[in-house]
Amino acid sequence: MNLVAPPSLQPGDLVYLCAPAKAIEANFVVEAENWLAQIGLRSMRSPNLTGRHHYFSGTELERLADLQEGLDHPEAKAVWCVRGGYGCIQILAGLQWAQFIREPKWLVGFSDVCVLHHKIQALGFQSIHGTMALNIEKNSTEAKGRLSALLFGEKAAFDINTNPSNRLGKASGTLIGGNLSIIYSMLASPDAYDFRDTILFIEDLAEHLYHIDRMLHALSRSGALEQIKGLVVGGMTDLEDTDVPFGKSIEALILSHFNYRKIPICFDFPAGHIDDNQALAFGALVHLEVNTEQVILSYL
Repeated sequence: MNLVAPPSLQPGDLVYLCAPAKAIEANFVVEAENWLAQIGLRSMRSPNLTGRHHYFSGTELERLADLQEGLDHPEAKAVWCVRGGYGCIQILAGLQWAQFIREPKWLVGFSDVCVLHHKIQALGFQSIHGTMALNIEKNSTEAKGRLSALLFGEKAAFDINTNPSNRLGKASGTLIGGNLSIIYSMLASPDAYDFRDTILFIEDLAEHLYHIDRMLHALSRSGALEQIKGLVVGGMTDLEDTDVPFGKSIEALILSHFNYRKIPICFDFPAGHIDDNQALAFGALVHLEVNTEQVILSYL
């Protein structure tokens, strides 16, 4: 199912910047504002964007109010979360979505922001898994170009190199996913993904290998891995092993959960906690082809 895409942005449109989770330093925000100006967009800071309340950018009420203002803002055409960390789940239950449903807009972010992607997909809309202000200075040209293109309504296909561990095949479905730890944490919630007929994208950062295995077992036991049509594995960054090694590479670990399913699986996709964090339109219908020469992910 192809979920509803919010309207594409036009030159001069306003992007609302907010920090729904961890605090961020002002210099990163300035970099993001400069980049938005370079691609022809205006920006607006939420009231507590560069605030600090312990670990967070503000209290739960402040962060809730900031994001709510962005979702409801009559002029803003996109809401760009400036960083992840932890905190989106604390404010999710308090958000009101009536105005967003009437006038949807693109929400952009990754990592902890995948909590919000879950909600938006549950409501029937697309959102953008893409880089944030914290990362924009170090991101690749391709990562920034993909984000700009999606905001302006261009959905170009991906054509990436193969990995020897890939599983060959073709499949089409709705693109969902994000940070594996967030997907795992949302499984029992009302906003858990509908995994039926989907292409699932996963990535993670600084997790132990056995944690990855545990989360995949949870997805398997929930029935999710039986329902997906294909798997796209992005950055599995700075993974840790135990003192006595777990005994499997990340590729072998993931493949062990698909011993009895023949679906296309690709590794090293350019998205996640990496500099080449190329933007993806979650909720869009895509076709995945994994062959011996290349991996192609195209929007339908």
